[in-house]
Amino acid sequence: MIFVCPKCMGKLNISGGSAVCDAGHSYDRSKHGYFNLLLSSSGGTHGDNALMVEARRAFLDGGYYEPLANAIADEARAYAGEGAVMLDAGCGEGYYTERVARTFAEYPSTRAAAFDISKDAAKRAAKRMPTCEVAVAGSYHMPVADSSIDLIINTFSPLALDEMRRALRPGGGFIMAIPGEDHLFGLKSAIYDTPYKNKVEDTRLDGFRLVSQKELKYTIKLNTDADIRALFMMTPYAYRTGAEGRERVLSLSELETEAHFIILTYEKE
Repeated sequence: MIFVCPKCMGKLNISGGSAVCDAGHSYDRSKHGYFNLLLSSSGGTHGDNALMVEARRAFLDGGYYEPLANAIADEARAYAGEGAVMLDAGCGEGYYTERVARTFAEYPSTRAAAFDISKDAAKRAAKRMPTCEVAVAGSYHMPVADSSIDLIINTFSPLALDEMRRALRPGGGFIMAIPGEDHLFGLKSAIYDTPYKNKVEDTRLDGFRLVSQKELKYTIKLNTDADIRALFMMTPYAYRTGAEGRERVLSLSELETEAHFIILTYEKE
């Protein structure tokens, strides 16, 4: 396995429906196909709930962010040689993971793993990618060995730099997608009386060399209330918006909004 024991960081071996390390720590594979490797997994919902996960799945399967998935996969190709290992840190329901994994699959000896802190997201990711290792885990305690990963991808997930530096091999790649300043401005205009643009932070990362920075910007048109609802419900605006703004956007039958992404590719120094 690519994943290791989160308690002792020892190698995990598959034994029946469980993953077991030499120290005897055991983790059962859920009926949905993922392993729960989150140490503090008790007490409420971690990460996105089922409603957000299903909304994102419905929206992404509509192809609205396919240009972003293809752009990430194109960047990933440089790290997809024989024997390479890819990890999606904060994979959500696995939409981007699947696209990058297809690129890696061009080389028979490559392997892919993905994790998310949300059980609902991991459930969907495991269903989408039955040949990929999927786990419930957190970005700040990645269950992978030191210097074991050739490529990490991160799409709108927490940025745990220390863990990425630990997990990546020297020269390993890290691809991150972040929203540009105009991302979803049309949606925000429908919600708020005074919409705001996103603030793009400094893209320098300690311990990493920026290889490329690419901007992707286009307009998406939503022509059904179901697609508009899916977009709204998959974003943080769904639980940050008051009743008036929520009702305003969910009453729309069509919506035009910007998709604006910045794709950053780094290498570990």
